Amino acid sequence: MIIGFIGFGKVSKNLLNLIRSDDIGFVTSLEGRSDKTIENIKQCDIEILDTFKSVAKKSDILISANSPKNALNVAKEYGKYVEGIYLDLNNISPDTTLEISRHVNNLVDGAIIGKIDSENPSIYVSGEMANELLFLNEFIETKKISDKIGDVAILKLIRSCYTKTLSALLIESFELAESHGLENEFFEIMALTEGEEFKDKSLSRINNTLSASKRKSEELEEIINYFDKNELIMVKAALEKLNR
Repeated sequence: MIIGFIGFGKVSKNLLNLIRSDDIGFVTSLEGRSDKTIENIKQCDIEILDTFKSVAKKSDILISANSPKNALNVAKEYGKYVEGIYLDLNNISPDTTLEISRHVNNLVDGAIIGKIDSENPSIYVSGEMANELLFLNEFIETKKISDKIGDVAILKLIRSCYTKTLSALLIESFELAESHGLENEFFEIMALTEGEEFKDKSLSRINNTLSASKRKSEELEEIINYFDKNELIMVKAALEKLNR
């Protein structure tokens, strides 16, 4: 079996490390990639093809893990060459997922739940071909939600409503504490109710949010564009915070 990657950031790199089998090979391309991405790819045990068109044709499972704004264009450009399964792991709206399904055969709507670089992330999938991916349970917990394309996309958005808004609030609270020289005391009193790991988890969440603020802003924009804008007071505030 051949698994191909279009987009080779943290998600693709860690999936490659988690899915280890003598029966599975991996392919990608350096086409149009940044110097940093090329360096990451060359450090991995993966076959490098000349073009992403070749990657799409060769893959039994093609994984798209890009920024939300690139997901549809990638599907339009390469989905038509995929004879196997096209697994979309981008944080996109259900509307975008349904649009992708018009350009791709055998689409499976997927989401990484939990930190991808942790020891036990999960993959949630939906779509008629989702059963074909349950073999991944040998390497990473994989759960099928339904046969309906878009169900996982909706769950992703609802989850992002909570996690990204919480991250923005956490950043703001930490900034206030820091401005008064009370950041250590802030974590100390929060740990009394939130648990001993609150500081480490909070700093990890803050650093992750700040290092990927552009992508996370795009994901919040997807949420706002899909759901009723009048109901998304906190999400809109979180987007404003991240854009600052």
